[in-house]
Amino acid sequence: MDIYGPPVDLSFRSLNQVSDTLAVKPRNRQRYTKTNSAGKYVSCSMILNNNNLKNLIGLQDILSHFLVQPLKLMWLDVSFNQLKNIDPFLSELFELRVLYLHGNAIERMTDVDSLRELQHLRTITLHGNDIESKKGYRRYVVSTLPQLKMLDFSAVTRDERVMADVWFHPKNQQKRKLYTKPNTNEIV
Repeated sequence: MDIYGPPVDLSFRSLNQVSDTLAVKPRNRQRYTKTNSAGKYVSCSMILNNNNLKNLIGLQDILSHFLVQPLKLMWLDVSFNQLKNIDPFLSELFELRVLYLHGNAIERMTDVDSLRELQHLRTITLHGNDIESKKGYRRYVVSTLPQLKMLDFSAVTRDERVMADVWFHPKNQQKRKLYTKPNTNEIV
């Protein structure tokens, strides 16, 4: 079954919780949006940006409610919400290729570690979060997610990847821990 229809767009709906999406209908896109006989959308992408979400609790249920094949989600936009961390459920979306998290309030760089299992993830945005101001931010993300091609709408360069590989190499792990301020995840 073809799952490459237009995104299920639940943006700009003043949603406070993911479960609030059940009370709204996705925006009608210019392209024809296909549904199956159960009324689920034939799509592999979802937009939840520009809402008031503080967490993604219940996202799995919402994906199952709206999408024909929820575990085939490839693109998720939860930018411009009030997320303080990266929900561990995102690491179960093994087909995810694009993840927009910019413009939130994510504080801990180590939250990125939970996305390490997403081998298909090529694009992520985290700018506009608290972690962006931490020293070593970009290097940390590139070393944690070596499969990335784009970070914050900017290409990951070969030189960046080489430096991140050196920094992330197992024999440098002890040094990396020594240069991390306790309880801050900030690289010094």
